[in-house]
Amino acid sequence: MRPSQRLRTLSPEVDPLRLGTGWKREDLEKPQVFIESTFGDSHPGSGHLDRLVECVREGVREAGGFGARYFVTDMCDGEAQGHDGINFSLASREMIANMIEIQAGATPFDSAVYIASCDKGLPGNLIGMARVNIPSLVLPGGVMDPGPDLLTLEQLGTYAARFARGEIDEEAFTFAKHHACPSCGACSFLGTASTMQIMAEALGLALPGSALLPATGERILEAARETGRCAVRIAENDALRPQCLLSERSFRNAIYVHAAISGSTNALLHLPALAHAYGIGLSGDTFDRLHRDIPWLLNIRPAGKYPAAFFHAAGGVPAVMREISDRLDLSVPTVTGKMLGDNLEDLEKQGYWAACEEDLDRLNRTYHLTLKASDIIAPRSRPLGECGSIAVLKGNLAPQGAVIKHTACPREMFEVTLRARPFDCEEDCIQAVLRHDVAPGDAVIIRYEGPKGSGMPEMFYTTEAIASDAELSRRIALITDGRFSGASRGPVIGHVSPEAQSQGPIALVEEGDLIRISISQRRLDIVGVRGEEKTEEEIETILAERKAAYIPRKPRYTKGVLGLFSALATSPMEGAYLDVSPRS
Repeated sequence: MRPSQRLRTLSPEVDPLRLGTGWKREDLEKPQVFIESTFGDSHPGSGHLDRLVECVREGVREAGGFGARYFVTDMCDGEAQGHDGINFSLASREMIANMIEIQAGATPFDSAVYIASCDKGLPGNLIGMARVNIPSLVLPGGVMDPGPDLLTLEQLGTYAARFARGEIDEEAFTFAKHHACPSCGACSFLGTASTMQIMAEALGLALPGSALLPATGERILEAARETGRCAVRIAENDALRPQCLLSERSFRNAIYVHAAISGSTNALLHLPALAHAYGIGLSGDTFDRLHRDIPWLLNIRPAGKYPAAFFHAAGGVPAVMREISDRLDLSVPTVTGKMLGDNLEDLEKQGYWAACEEDLDRLNRTYHLTLKASDIIAPRSRPLGECGSIAVLKGNLAPQGAVIKHTACPREMFEVTLRARPFDCEEDCIQAVLRHDVAPGDAVIIRYEGPKGSGMPEMFYTTEAIASDAELSRRIALITDGRFSGASRGPVIGHVSPEAQSQGPIALVEEGDLIRISISQRRLDIVGVRGEEKTEEEIETILAERKAAYIPRKPRYTKGVLGLFSALATSPMEGAYLDVSPRS
């Protein structure tokens, strides 16, 4: 008996309550599909999802099922910038997953479709999907169009920093603000939103070729209808429950794709948190090891040249997978009921590649370009870079690890020793950067911004202020226990673990300490004091003395969502999920 029908036998209130909601009597007998989305007026990535919800319902209805709509609207990191609203961002991922678990747990359904586009909404849905664990699919919400001259939102941080320094006038700044988001969809660069749409497909949880479809086009509407039809087909197939589909092999495939696309560093928060929901341990070391095996292929901003709206027209996730197929496990199961390799073979018969060529031709005509697919997704024989895009650094400053996106870092910062300039919050740091109170050769350190410190906000404005400054962008580094926007670029190292609030070594750094960064050796170390290098043993003694004298900070948040998150979140390198295991 299907779960929905079992519920009707257990609770006589179900039928009348559903009829009162607008269901028809015949709907009560059909396979019932839980359609969860982040639809709401919160930002462009969610404002259009009601259209996709209705297309999914059409597909469900065509296949003989009934689709019930549920919503957990997500917040926008962009609208939360510049004030304490950004502190809620990572915590919102956990709350979205919690609400999905509550909704589907309270009223069982036969299968599900999860629809989201953006940074925390999509990871939250993926984690909630794992907990609900009924046959399910993800429908990525698509990507927005680029603006005039291929303007995209991640460039706005540079405009803001240039305006603050008096390099552009208010008219130029206002024009950029009013044209950076010309349509609905995820922002058109390879930030966390775009990265996580790609990860959903790479894990085998979305239909092949459905990630980063143009949100304003017809193809995404058809993908929504087909997703709805598929949700009915899989409703009684327990083998297609997420907990049956995903394995360590699935996550390895996703990390290989992440390396090839130069994905957001925030995937090192979301994929480990998602893996934890499946009982799978996923460490930063795994990312570092697998990234060394895969070249960087995707020429999409911020590491590359073109807007993310061009990704699907170049072949999308299937094209990336085709280039790195020798590294992928093509035998993993997917939501289609077929193995990954079979899905890729089927695309040829379905006319997928021809459709992508049509879309690229249209983009070329629209933007007066002459791009080939290989200009956007480079062939394996001519990569944009080696060893993926992510390096995980360890050392006495980050015993549990820290993350750098080396594809967005100037080569001259790969091996360097810098002077420490510690700040205890981002607000103080950004003012120092804009006033040029930091100098070439400095290691700018922002601490107490980890999950337990302030919720782990992103350091977007500070990174953009540095990256847009010709004097500083190639001669200082930013090191933090916070995180970065997926759009961040430059010599920036985040997720330093343990974080300062947990009394990690980053809390002990003092002005004038020498910080050594080595990308080749994967090291991040304090190597000197007051500008003078010391031996490892001397540094160890100095850090022990500082720790003995250190006075722990009281938690910034003790109430509400952020109080809960600060109390229960794991370290950044573990994914910053809520650890509710019993305390000893």
